[in-house]
Amino acid sequence: MEMALQMNFPCLLCCIMVLNVLTWTKAELFTAISEVEPLLATHKRIIDDLDDYIAKEEERLITLKKHLNIYKREHEKAMDDIPNYLGNPINAFTLIKRLTTDLDLIEQSIKIGTEYIKNVTMNHDDVKYPALEDLTGAAQALTRLQETYHLDVHELSEGMLNGVIYSTPMTAGDCYELGRALYNEKDFKNALAWMMETLRKYKAEEENYYFSEIDVLEYISFSHYLLGDVRVALEWTKKLLELDPKHPRAPGNIPHYQKTIAEQEAKKLLRLRGDLGDDSETQKETMSEELSEYHKERTSYEILCRGEMDIPTEIAKRLHCRYLTENHPFLRLAPIKTEYMYFNPDVVIFHDVMSDDEIHFIQEAAKPRFKRAVVHDPKTGELVPANYRISKSAWLRDEESAVIERVSQRVADMTGLSMETAEDLQVVNYGIGGHYEPHYDFARKQENAFKKFSGNRIATVLFYMSDVAQGGATVFTKLGLSLFPEKGAAAFWLNLHPSGEGDLATRHAACPVLRGSKWVSNKWLHQGGQELLKPCNLEYQDESMTRKIPKPVPKTSR
Repeated sequence: MEMALQMNFPCLLCCIMVLNVLTWTKAELFTAISEVEPLLATHKRIIDDLDDYIAKEEERLITLKKHLNIYKREHEKAMDDIPNYLGNPINAFTLIKRLTTDLDLIEQSIKIGTEYIKNVTMNHDDVKYPALEDLTGAAQALTRLQETYHLDVHELSEGMLNGVIYSTPMTAGDCYELGRALYNEKDFKNALAWMMETLRKYKAEEENYYFSEIDVLEYISFSHYLLGDVRVALEWTKKLLELDPKHPRAPGNIPHYQKTIAEQEAKKLLRLRGDLGDDSETQKETMSEELSEYHKERTSYEILCRGEMDIPTEIAKRLHCRYLTENHPFLRLAPIKTEYMYFNPDVVIFHDVMSDDEIHFIQEAAKPRFKRAVVHDPKTGELVPANYRISKSAWLRDEESAVIERVSQRVADMTGLSMETAEDLQVVNYGIGGHYEPHYDFARKQENAFKKFSGNRIATVLFYMSDVAQGGATVFTKLGLSLFPEKGAAAFWLNLHPSGEGDLATRHAACPVLRGSKWVSNKWLHQGGQELLKPCNLEYQDESMTRKIPKPVPKTSR
């Protein structure tokens, strides 16, 4: 308290100076008791003002201490097991929130102290602050996980993933910032769900927040409106007006909503009578046809991410494991454990092909070079960031280290293919809810990519450099195949038909990481140099050729 009073002493001193001026301008009060008596009222006013000032300072310090205790408690948890703590998307989101919006609120509460701390820490190279863009990204990641893995919003807000408590429950303030970030990104459906959770927690917590119940109700009502639920929006707006009849926007929204409802009813009546043209319906049908394939693949992708699909029996009964010994003489001394995961196209897992020491070296070498992962723009061929690929990556060359060179040689030994035109080793770390939506590794005819390489990407080798607690599978959407990360293993498949045309059955995706940190590295091999090792088939297979792929089946409970 003494410190707080000292910090605001200039303000108090200013008040005393004003009182001194008033004393001099109304001099000789002491010459009559009647003139002195009003000073008691002044005296009482000063007492009241100081009481109010001290009460506010105490309240402010209590709030700061509460924030500090939360920070300390969570920091101790994090330091006990950093990978598992940050691998939880709820913890990651709240950490970013504390260092963005929460820190701004603390700064407003105590400007001098926070400015001092911020200025001092910002002078150190090892300290960085997240931006609001990071908060938005973390919010979108949580909803991505929620949708992909069918997570309940209420359970998420209580720190639960699939029914297991992994983190501290989110506060009403956490839920509010999450909902607001999604609203600003025009994700009104998920914004609405989080604002409803905010309202529930707000009423239960009885905390003094920087937002009010009225603010939450306004987000809820307008989200309903923007989602087309105008009647529901009207009901929530009426609830808002019950709490705040003088709200600046709600009274004007009421007649607008009522007018919209009337127009919708009129259109519905005309459609029933047949007086309204069906152009809009035809347009909807056309759009539906265009989107149906996307939704079908999306549904398959999410089911596979959850591990709810099995490959058909006719494929499964042919799968086997063996020791690979033939591609290089060295393999006779150190054969590679090989597991076939699918046939035609062949998808193989090589087990124990990257050591912990190699993984650690590659991770440390990649970290300083990490940049936002990019994709090839199909029109320009340029590398650009995209929302459907959330990760950071770096490229490591064979010439840089004997470790990288050794990994490349191992790829040649495993695959029996030439590294002559292979790309550098790409190292990837997926962030909060990190993912890469369904895609092909090869370039299609209409795409302008791989100009500087010799031919298309003939094969992919994907090293898994970490286990992932939940999520993070590699899934093949057309095959119904899910590969869950296994540290030290590598997946391998050919991207092209023997004719050199792209194999559409190799379409695959990286599922969102639900809990944990996912590290992988990719080695892409190109056609150049493979002429004698993997000669073209005389039978031509077009890119659009679709082999008969057996239909995957829902996983049976065991």
